[in-house]
Amino acid sequence: MSTRITTPFNVDSTAAEVVDGIDLTGRRAIVTGGASGIGVETARALAGAGAEVTLAVRNEEAGRRTAEDVITTTGNKQVLVAPLDLADQASVASFVAAWDGPLHILVNNAGVMASPETRTPEGWELQFATNHLGHSALATGLHRALATAGGARVVSVSSSAHLRSPVVFEDVHFRQRPYDPWAAYGQSKTANVLFAVEATKRWADDGITVNALMPGAIPTNLQRHITEEELDRLRAQMGGEGPAWKTPEQGAATSVLVATSPLLDGVGGRYFEDCQQAEPNRPGTRRGVAAYALDPEAAERLWQLSVDTLSLS
Repeated sequence: MSTRITTPFNVDSTAAEVVDGIDLTGRRAIVTGGASGIGVETARALAGAGAEVTLAVRNEEAGRRTAEDVITTTGNKQVLVAPLDLADQASVASFVAAWDGPLHILVNNAGVMASPETRTPEGWELQFATNHLGHSALATGLHRALATAGGARVVSVSSSAHLRSPVVFEDVHFRQRPYDPWAAYGQSKTANVLFAVEATKRWADDGITVNALMPGAIPTNLQRHITEEELDRLRAQMGGEGPAWKTPEQGAATSVLVATSPLLDGVGGRYFEDCQQAEPNRPGTRRGVAAYALDPEAAERLWQLSVDTLSLS
């Protein structure tokens, strides 16, 4: 059994604290969804450590505003903006085609949560299409750039919501079963962890490692589909406990740790929360990682499903 990774950081640590003392000069990073929520603070921490950071965003105007803010606060002028809509495979292909040179850090951060039933033009369920298939296509499309970098890292932003559902291979896109926004979100977040497991296995010879993480509960635009009534219902499900909210700076800490910490050199296929490698989930709790999210057979099956699905787009 591999040794569990522990770090000096915790639930209260910020992205700036985690990256303090790490020099990313000469490194190139991409942060999807880098114009809002924890994406902004992830980009700020990486830029503050000297990396060239590209914000891959749907809203380019918001991206430019964020880039100016990050440049102002860090003094690093190498903060770029590029259009990317993960639910649109043509957009993903265009982004990949435009990328030139090595890529040291890819943070798959963007996501949609608990949205009403929505389908892409291909008929794919939106949350699975955006959170998993879009990021899968992006990472595999950038594989050569990651391999060229040597020791590249891919960060897969998952969630404790993965505990709500495994990947239901028999009906990934809710064509037979009734649509449930939280089951769909949970499934997509499990897929984020399984991607880390399989990509690490497949890309080990290229020196690429992929890890997944739970950032914590952060009040951001991600919650735009959730009403106060829904939040009350979720609190009731958790025995009346609401989430312990983190600031965006704290929420970005685990992403930045996974992207930069020397403690993770050569380490991949794992799931982190609160800046530590997570323990196995105990039934009845909302912490830790589900066994099905680390299952190598499910990871291989998802990879093949993704390749087959994307080849038809």
